Amino acid sequence: MPDPVNQKSGQKRPYRSAKRAEAAATTRTRIREAAARLFTENGYTGTRMKEVAALAGVGERTLYDAFPTKAALFGHTLGVTLAGDEEPVSVPERPETLAIRDEPDPERAIGRAVDQTTDLLERAGDLIMVTVEAAGADPDMRASADAGAEATYGVHLALATALEERGALRPGLDARTAADTLYALASPHMHQLLRRHRGWTREAYRAWLRRVLVAELLSSH
Repeated sequence: MPDPVNQKSGQKRPYRSAKRAEAAATTRTRIREAAARLFTENGYTGTRMKEVAALAGVGERTLYDAFPTKAALFGHTLGVTLAGDEEPVSVPERPETLAIRDEPDPERAIGRAVDQTTDLLERAGDLIMVTVEAAGADPDMRASADAGAEATYGVHLALATALEERGALRPGLDARTAADTLYALASPHMHQLLRRHRGWTREAYRAWLRRVLVAELLSSH
């Protein structure tokens, strides 16, 4: 059987590396899906690494090789769920977020922000609430909750500042107060109340959020 190493370069054939990378990505996906389910159902402190390994169908050693601690596993799971993929670009730095801030039409900018917020909270809202609920008892979760809140507020402030610079905010409303309004109304807490507790549909939530933000923030409404 031929040796899988290129005789001239001494390097392994690309297809072998690609297969290994694909297998590793599949394993990470299984682990992430299992972790998201257990963290959401049992909370952060109530979830055990061995339970994640069992649900994902991997050995505990495989799990710990990929994620040495539960905090690392949660951070990876939340980060990928927030972004929607494993690309190493945070939500505030993504092109779609920057495009919302640069959108010249104020009402369209609000609509696009609501679309992004709705999609993000549908994916990750339950996991975000896990950090909030565990923050009082676990320093890792406190750090995660604080970092997430700060990043979210930064996105809202950037949009509110852009609207203020265009003269789009209603009279008497400054950028920081507008960002506070966005921060409160588009929060994972509000999403949890309306979608999970009150049973609103995704589209009902999206339409409500767009309507109330346009009315609260923009000068012509």
